[in-house]
Amino acid sequence: MKHTDLSETEIASETVYQGKLLRVKCDSVSLHDGKAATREYVEHNGAVMVIPVLDSGELVMERQYRYALRRHCLEFPAGKIDPGEEPLATGRRELLEETGYVAGEWTYLATIHPTVAYSTERILVYLARGLVLQGSKLDAGEFVEVFTLPLAALLELVRTGEITDVKTVIGVFWLEKLLRGEWLAGPALS
Repeated sequence: MKHTDLSETEIASETVYQGKLLRVKCDSVSLHDGKAATREYVEHNGAVMVIPVLDSGELVMERQYRYALRRHCLEFPAGKIDPGEEPLATGRRELLEETGYVAGEWTYLATIHPTVAYSTERILVYLARGLVLQGSKLDAGEFVEVFTLPLAALLELVRTGEITDVKTVIGVFWLEKLLRGEWLAGPALS
């Protein structure tokens, strides 16, 4: 597919905020037509989301309070990629830490960018099967309620607005397509 190259060229870059997890950058760029513009965005190391499916077909979910929303959030296990960590290792770590499960089979599904205009964050999505419960190892100060639900219940929670986390909504719809045989998953990972 042919396309016109509208790439922007960085002229200057400034970090306007440096936090523990995020950085806010302000870049001056040259546009494809030669004009200049300013781009502000959040730099993020990226994250992983795991869609854990039990042998029964139910999905492992978690509920935790999200301060930014001032309310609880229903979601699939997920977490930030630590510097130098491979995304699959992050997925394995987060699944165990947050839910207590380890998976015998991992499949890469997709990479998503939740807010491409305002953040560099990318989320790698994995399907985890062959789950065995070993016991969670939550981070200090992290409190998570773990439970299981069938896909039909998750679809209803998305429809009624109880699940609003973008990565989890995408994961629920992706899994529905996979289980119906409408989409193919990638090869299993070791």
